[in-house]
Amino acid sequence: MNISTKYRTIENRFVLNDYIFLGDEYMTTGVLLVNLGTPASPSSADVKPYLKEFLSDPNVIHVPKPIWRVILNGFILPMRTWRSATFYREIWLEDGSPLTVYTAKLAENLQKLQPDWLVEYAMTYGAPTIPDQLHQLRENGADDIIVVPLFPQYSTTTTKTIVEKATAADSKVQIILSYETHPAYIEALAEKIKADWQANSYDKLMLSYHGIPTSYVRQGDDYLKQVTATTEALKTALQLDDNQIVQTFQSKFGPTPWLKPYTSHVLTELPIYGDKNVLVATPGFVIDSLETLNELKITGAQTFKAAGGDRFGLVSPLNDNPALAKMYE
Repeated sequence: MNISTKYRTIENRFVLNDYIFLGDEYMTTGVLLVNLGTPASPSSADVKPYLKEFLSDPNVIHVPKPIWRVILNGFILPMRTWRSATFYREIWLEDGSPLTVYTAKLAENLQKLQPDWLVEYAMTYGAPTIPDQLHQLRENGADDIIVVPLFPQYSTTTTKTIVEKATAADSKVQIILSYETHPAYIEALAEKIKADWQANSYDKLMLSYHGIPTSYVRQGDDYLKQVTATTEALKTALQLDDNQIVQTFQSKFGPTPWLKPYTSHVLTELPIYGDKNVLVATPGFVIDSLETLNELKITGAQTFKAAGGDRFGLVSPLNDNPALAKMYE
């Protein structure tokens, strides 16, 4: 075989387009894209077990299990299930949850770019599960599997659980931990933001990321560092000044302090200081979810306009944009 120069090195092996070349062996590459997860339907009956699985993850909630079990089952699930189900009904698509629909489309687009790869997707919580999909890839002939969390920035609250579940199911998999400043990621996102920014007259670009408790950062989580690196890379790519861009954090849960400033607070304050036209982008979300479609597109817009804002624009994640699959390729 004529070995071309299009390769990358993984543990002293050559990756040649669709195969890993190791001596006289050709190894088929499998790719597993992993997103957070979603209920099977927007009904309370399906939302409750999904929330229970998600909020029972010790990487997400750092509270002693016996104490948290009482709080979760006695207070949080009874109070949040119906509310979350209502939110899911507001964003649900004909074919299912936007997160599932677009994650499946991403896998399909990536498969088209590399027909000889074996591409599947899984969810950290809910279905399809990481172990089931890894098993399916092996059954279908994947010799070398790369697991790709759909979280550009690493956090113990997201990527760590994927690492644990994937390696427990298949110790030979390789995992991409983060790509917060990867040129293809920054370029694809910057192009999408630029199109909206230039089409309208905005006063401020808000980059809203999912928040985490500040205590997690003190315990060594690199999330804040990586988020800030993404923001700086985007600011450079978009050629914006410091006063044109603001980094915020959304989705606060519970009474403890989370990373600040909070997105909801900044949306309330911007019109007071004369920034009445805001464009919001979500560099931590590559695919639409409850956080982008409900928390920002609906609630965020209402909060901003109630505070005196005029124009609220939201840059949707890349979703089924071909640039997203190309970036992962």
